Amino acid sequence: MTKDNFLRFVTIGTVLSVMGFILLIFSSNLGIYRADDWLMNEGGTNRDMFLIRAEGYINAFMVFGAICLSIGFFTLILAYFIKVMFTKEQ
Repeated sequence: MTKDNFLRFVTIGTVLSVMGFILLIFSSNLGIYRADDWLMNEGGTNRDMFLIRAEGYINAFMVFGAICLSIGFFTLILAYFIKVMFTKEQ
């Protein structure tokens, strides 16, 4: 693995990890914001429907954040082990 490829792996892993962490932390705020936007476009509805939408959006942001965080960590770990393996061989 060249140094350029290693830096790309580390950059991609770091960006995905940070993005996933931010989505996990702010998932409730983002979900409520999306549900408010839906409510404005809908023109008003009952409270139960709003809460169902809000919970759905919050869960979607949490799942997407967890997937990004997992892929980011996996990429960082994979880059580290590939770097260690190639360093030992040389």
